[in-house]
Amino acid sequence: MKLQPIIPFEPILAGQLPAGDQWIAQIKWDGVRMLSYYDGSTTQLINRRGNYRTTQYPELIDVSAYCKADSVILDGEIIALKDGKPSFHEVMRRDSLKNGSTISVVRHQVPVIYMIFDILFYNGQSTMDQPLFLRQQLLSDILLPHPHVQAVPSYTDPTELFAATQNQGLEGIVCKDINSTYAPGGKDKRWQKRKISSDITAVAGGVTFRDGIVNALLLGLYDDKGNLHYIGHAGPGKLTVQDKRDLTAEAHRLKLDRMPFADVPQRGKGAFWIKPELVFKVHFLEWNTSGTLRQPVTQAKVNLPPEACTMEQKG
Repeated sequence: MKLQPIIPFEPILAGQLPAGDQWIAQIKWDGVRMLSYYDGSTTQLINRRGNYRTTQYPELIDVSAYCKADSVILDGEIIALKDGKPSFHEVMRRDSLKNGSTISVVRHQVPVIYMIFDILFYNGQSTMDQPLFLRQQLLSDILLPHPHVQAVPSYTDPTELFAATQNQGLEGIVCKDINSTYAPGGKDKRWQKRKISSDITAVAGGVTFRDGIVNALLLGLYDDKGNLHYIGHAGPGKLTVQDKRDLTAEAHRLKLDRMPFADVPQRGKGAFWIKPELVFKVHFLEWNTSGTLRQPVTQAKVNLPPEACTMEQKG
């Protein structure tokens, strides 16, 4: 039986934590959302945008090693740790690879963990119309111990978990109604995320240099008319020395003689304009009233089309 790809259910962004006995809370992992499809003989890993990532994570291909099922669809987050904490930059070192020999080397340098939080299909039957608490019971019954797989723990006190994630410097939490069914492609208040810091994917329309190496990105988002609006000036953040060298070479390849932004950047002096093709994930504290990011920090370069970087993310 060929299992058809599912667009995952998404939480909405909440300004405060929900209250009531029907809510559980889980840590929001700073990784890559991934669904695994096992039809009894073959496995496919597909991210939330529908891109296949099976080759990138060979340690997760043998589903029978971590799940007792004849066929199954699992939902979760693939993470990589640095200094004991999830690092989006680290997991991108795995997710962006395509060459088999490179993957074989880097998989040992950057081990990953598949943090599983839901089950959508089991032994020939969809489980998406079952309430979350029953899906979690099933998941607990069928997952097996594995060095690269863990079940995401649930907590009954969202306020306490949120405080703990703040103390640990983690990304935030997701609160879920235990009676919620799973709506493919849906996004509603039955799942709510509360972030300690926000993130966004933005496209670089310019860079600045220090000693010949890129030391900052001028970032933008597209409006519904295709105009690119400047949203901030971010330093290299978690990019490595080699990342910055590679970015410098790409910037020169993408050189533009004119500014690609519809509005003049606040810090455009000395900018080197580039074709808006390079997309980055950026953490930030909040939006300034000027429409720019407060305290943006570059996390990683991501493999997304520039047109995915839209103003809708501000909502």
